[in-house]
Amino acid sequence: MNDEPMNDEVMQTITGRTELLGLLAHPIRHSQSPRMHNLAIARLGLDYAYLAFEVDDESSGASMELPAAVEAMRTLKVRGWNVSMPNKMRILTCVDTITPAAELIGASNTVVNEDGRLTAYNTDGVGAMEALRFFDHAPEGRTITIIGAGGAGTAVTVQAALDGAAALNIFNRRDPFWDNAERTLEKISSRTGAAAVLHDLADQDALAGALAESSVLIDATNVGMGALEGRTNLPDVSIIPPETFVMHVVYSPAETRFLRDCGRAGLQCTNGIEMMYRQGAAAFELFTGHDMPLDYVRAHMGR
Repeated sequence: MNDEPMNDEVMQTITGRTELLGLLAHPIRHSQSPRMHNLAIARLGLDYAYLAFEVDDESSGASMELPAAVEAMRTLKVRGWNVSMPNKMRILTCVDTITPAAELIGASNTVVNEDGRLTAYNTDGVGAMEALRFFDHAPEGRTITIIGAGGAGTAVTVQAALDGAAALNIFNRRDPFWDNAERTLEKISSRTGAAAVLHDLADQDALAGALAESSVLIDATNVGMGALEGRTNLPDVSIIPPETFVMHVVYSPAETRFLRDCGRAGLQCTNGIEMMYRQGAAAFELFTGHDMPLDYVRAHMGR
């Protein structure tokens, strides 16, 4: 294969044998997943194509949109697909098998179709922990504060516990995710050695106390993107100790208000792009059986 592809990318050809991969999410037009997977597919010379499908299971009157989309994917023999907001929890009701990690998390971001049988996986947490390792902040033995207990937040929390974090402070509003978060932390306590505590995000004193003990802060919410662009969960970043490593799982926009505030305060911080690469690489291997060429993908993603 030529190491200098046309227009800096390897050309990809659709054939009669091309297998389809995809992403089910809303909003979706910001997603870098199709580009990332298609770069890897073309680089390795594999006969797949990855497309994005707008599927919103939370909109008024659209409660059957996700199940209908999944059955269509099954019928069309789509090899596999990723799942993002707001479908990560509901997808578990649409598949045949749920892996232990996805069951513990209560959400899935990856579905693989094996001859019509659908298996739900979760690589979000793996991606987050691998991103921390990439930035030399491995979770083992650390105290970590996590904002958000939705699909992404739960995945990050569970994987941090499985990977050996010493203590986890979870902050969430008292919204519909609260009860699920309590159940998840009970599972974490019984199955791992991590001490995990749930707090109300409105309790700023508790947040300040948790941050004083933490070396990593992860905002695992979508606050700052889409309709929530310009908003932040933490208006006063001065309560974050200067040595804390900060990650926001959002990567579009590349700099949310939260990250901009952290950067101006001199904190070491990153968006969710490396997490996206790492969770994508794990899903890519499940789809294709091949390792994603991450160095090549990073170089050609322009980030």
